[in-house]
Amino acid sequence: MPSSELSAMFYYVYLLRSTINGNLYVGFTHDLKKRLTVHNKGLNRSTKPYIPWELLYYEAHLNEDDARRREHYLKSSAGKRALRRMLREQLSTDLILQKVYY
Repeated sequence: MPSSELSAMFYYVYLLRSTINGNLYVGFTHDLKKRLTVHNKGLNRSTKPYIPWELLYYEAHLNEDDARRREHYLKSSAGKRALRRMLREQLSTDLILQKVYY
């Protein structure tokens, strides 16, 4: 089996946290390392004022539609609550009420 058949294209849904004020950002990408670099270089208008960012959580999906649907859910009120429950040990009590940016 050729190696190209073994390599899968993943789509990532990720959660970033600003290290300066604790704001959270949910996003979608197919190249997670590159996207984190873009955020931290200030090339994204919605995250530029809050750099630097740290990767707090991510999910890998094989299907782009599934990943986009998951991103949309995590940006909803129910999704924000779910993220905060899943990551409550990582999020300090003063950061739990921070805004999740789109």
